[in-house]
Amino acid sequence: MEWLTSIARGSLGIVVLLGICYLLSSDRKAINWRLVIIGTILQLVLAILILRVPFIRTVFDFIASFFVVVLDFTEAGADFVLGAWPEVAQINDGMTGDVFTVGYVFAFKVLPTIIFFSALSSLLYYLGILQFIIKGFAWVMSKTMQLTGAESLAAAANVFIGQTEAPLVVKPYLEGMSKSEMLCLMTGGMATIAGGVFAAYVGFLGGNDPEMQRVFATHLLTASIISAPAAIVAAKMLFPENREIDLEKQKLDIPRQEVGNNVLDAISRGTTDGIKLAINVGAMLLVFTAFVAMFNYILLNGVGSWTGLNDYVVENTDGRFTGFNLEYLLGLIFAPIAWLLGSSSADIMIVGQLLGLKTTLNEFFAYAALEGVQDQISEKSMLIATYALCGFANFASIGIQIGGIGAIAPGQRKNLTELGIKALIGGTVACFLTAAIAGMLVG
Repeated sequence: MEWLTSIARGSLGIVVLLGICYLLSSDRKAINWRLVIIGTILQLVLAILILRVPFIRTVFDFIASFFVVVLDFTEAGADFVLGAWPEVAQINDGMTGDVFTVGYVFAFKVLPTIIFFSALSSLLYYLGILQFIIKGFAWVMSKTMQLTGAESLAAAANVFIGQTEAPLVVKPYLEGMSKSEMLCLMTGGMATIAGGVFAAYVGFLGGNDPEMQRVFATHLLTASIISAPAAIVAAKMLFPENREIDLEKQKLDIPRQEVGNNVLDAISRGTTDGIKLAINVGAMLLVFTAFVAMFNYILLNGVGSWTGLNDYVVENTDGRFTGFNLEYLLGLIFAPIAWLLGSSSADIMIVGQLLGLKTTLNEFFAYAALEGVQDQISEKSMLIATYALCGFANFASIGIQIGGIGAIAPGQRKNLTELGIKALIGGTVACFLTAAIAGMLVG
């Protein structure tokens, strides 16, 4: 009975999310329903294969184990460069070291992982391995969903690399892309995560337990892969293609990018890019955390204190929220979505809070909050949140895409600014579709 309930609620969630895209579509009559149906089925089939078919699941567990090993490699490097810090802190302060757990995990495990994985991705691209995998995914999507070559390549690339790196795979085609193709590219970037932060999230959520790291690696990898067709469905509903395209002449050619003169140069360039990304992630998290703390201080000590809302919130949430703050507000707004995705009724406020944090701030901040509430929510709600947060769909990403893609395709800058909000909506819907399907299958 519980399984049927999960299926029913997940199906309702999918219908509601697609309905949102339909209502916000720029041209409802032009929506290609064949693409929508096939894309949704493809997403469901991929999810079933990865999560339910033992052989396929074993393959993905093996791939996930690779990322766990990568974390060990990273920790070896981090310990060599930064390893003395926790011990020194314990000796000087005479404490157990627990006070330094969060800071240590983030500064000495998460950020080094981003740097190492960026270098590894650069090496794989130089060797041609990444291009081969991308072309394989692109071929499947172009044949099943009848996408253009550029759209297929961009969607596949977004599964493995970031929203500013993926457009480089289709750089020669960018200026000639239609608005529909451009939104498809942007939405794909919003709906997935980069390889550099992928391994970081695995270490962040899995802690020091290799088995838990492997479990989260499998789920995050699954989420990123099945969100690709979901992003296409959302984008093509929000802005359907209105021009005739000869799909027979479309090619899946990945242009050769300058990633280094040799192996060492490729690793060096990847390391440099990883440092920039790690610094950006750390700085953004620091600033956003400070602003959230400031905003919560105003709400708690101002509105909440003057109106008595603090006591009301604490009493009606059994102490899960400290008062009238940002987390409580976001929980109220996104709780219905959390319920549609399949979260346990007792957890919808907490999961709703996480969905709101991810959308308004970023997924890194939301995953940090998720790590802190693992013991307060059910295993199913934990998995649904893991899937729903697995994407770059937040307001800051609009600026990142306008700046990144606009720099290599100046002629598309006007379209980028006009499509930014639609891309955010499409990417958010795609992540939620993925979470809804995961909720149906893990129930």
